[in-house]
Amino acid sequence: MSHLEGGPESDKRMLRREFLAMRNRLTTDDLRTAAVALAARALELPELAHARVVAAYVSVGTEPGTLALLDALRARGVRVLLPVLLPDNDLDWGAYAGQDSLSPVRHGGKTALLEPTGERLGPDAVTGADVVLLPGLAVDEHGMRLGRGGGSYDRVLARLADSGARPRLVVLLYDTEVVEHVPGEAHDRPVHAVVTPSGVRRFT
Repeated sequence: MSHLEGGPESDKRMLRREFLAMRNRLTTDDLRTAAVALAARALELPELAHARVVAAYVSVGTEPGTLALLDALRARGVRVLLPVLLPDNDLDWGAYAGQDSLSPVRHGGKTALLEPTGERLGPDAVTGADVVLLPGLAVDEHGMRLGRGGGSYDRVLARLADSGARPRLVVLLYDTEVVEHVPGEAHDRPVHAVVTPSGVRRFT
């Protein structure tokens, strides 16, 4: 996908529309197959094999499915932290205790998110993670991630940097979402790796 003319933010908006349109064409079978393959690839990551605490998220809609991965990590004895969206778009965190511990929460007119129902651990809980699994819409060959534009994970990444925490940052995507270029801004931080249904790519 070629670089688009205009400022980074307008470029990002156009790219988001394109990638969301591609996801909306996926069938239920496509989503199920991709989720199984994604979990298998992610579980092969050495970083996850040695992790004690992983900050992750529950996929919604046509996002690459994460529930199988969350359950597999929990079965390994990993402490999995899941986000809780706050009114200012920052993220609090709660521990994952299985799919029965999730509850749909609607924030405004947006799609309902599945959030953990247990104790709130505070926004700084993410700084204790060994690995942070990030949602996104695309990543480029330099590890720059295209998010949805809400800014929640920009805050998470800034919090990690400010605290001195150095978890491995991994984005979960479909194969077609690894592209040549994503428009970047000064506050954007590259990820260390991307996992797709067909494999893993690392960035230096």
